[in-house]
Parts: sequence; structure tokens; C-alpha cells
Amino acid sequence: MSENSASDKREVATLGGGCFWCVEAVFDGLRGVESVVSGYSGGHVENPTYRQVCTGTTGHIEVVQVTYDPEEISFRDVLDVFFSTHDPTTWDRQGADVGPQYRSAVLYHDEEQKRIAEETIKDLDSQGIFTDPIVTVVEPFERFYPAEEYHQDYFKNNPAQPYCQVIIAPKVAKFRKENLQRLKA
Repeated sequence: MSENSASDKREVATLGGGCFWCVEAVFDGLRGVESVVSGYSGGHVENPTYRQVCTGTTGHIEVVQVTYDPEEISFRDVLDVFFSTHDPTTWDRQGADVGPQYRSAVLYHDEEQKRIAEETIKDLDSQGIFTDPIVTVVEPFERFYPAEEYHQDYFKNNPAQPYCQVIIAPKVAKFRKENLQRLKA
């Protein structure tokens, strides 16, 4: 077997589920996930700043780019975590965060990711998992701009910050309690 075996293959998922701090915090402890980078995707402004994106006028979505090992976690499993940790039924909103930058989105990197995302949404809708229909957009990935450094590992670096204590910590605790088998050792 060559040095670059199949087990060395990594894949990337780009997901928008509201505030990227929340999404990053959930994926950070997931087995098979090697890195999570908060940033902005889409939009018509090159290298946007957080302040620009917060206006809701740049067309960007707050996203995370999740790099993972598909031999440890499948794209479908990544999506199952994603859909279980945010409300995919609200348009341009997650809780108190409102605006197009907070829309629920799966930005696919290839046709297989697109197929799996559409199939996952169809499955979840048909099972009646959510009271309302899923409005998550499934769109082709175009570009990614990493957020400013202070946004990276925000929850880990700012546990005493009120938003982290009130919004992120309960979400992460609930996910960890319900998904012990999916967490890194």
C-alpha cells in the first residue's frame, strides 16, 4: 500500500447552522473530526469582516468547515449531528440570531454530498422529526473565508462569556450526554 493510503483521505463539510460558535463547539469534540474552522461562505464581498457579515447585506453565511476522516465518520453522520443540534425549520434564524447570515445551509463540495444532503432532509421530513418542514438550503460550495482569529475555538477560549454560558454550554452538554459514543476519547 502506498504512503497515501485510503485511510489518509480527508473530506470537508461546510455547514451553516446559525452562529458559528455553537456549531463549532458541537463538532469540536466529535470522533473522526480533525478540525473545525469558523468562517463565512458565499457572498459578494471578498474577505469580509464579522462586522460586515453581521449587517446581513453581504450575502455570506456564518459557517464552519469541518475536516473529517470518512473512515471514522460518514458525511451522513456529520449531517445527522448537524440537524440534531440546530433548528433547520426556521428561515434566516437560530434563536435570537436573526438575519440571512444565520440561515441553515449545507454547502456541498461534490455531487455525492449533494445527494446525501437532499436524501437526509427528505428522510427527516418524512419521519416527522421536526414539526415544521426543513428549510435548510443545499447549495454548491463556492468559497470560504476564515473568520477572524478571535472567533476560532470561541467556546473553548471564552467559557465564562455570557453567550457561551447561556446558549452554547447547554447545547453542547445536551449533545454530549445524548451522543457519548460519538465523542473523542
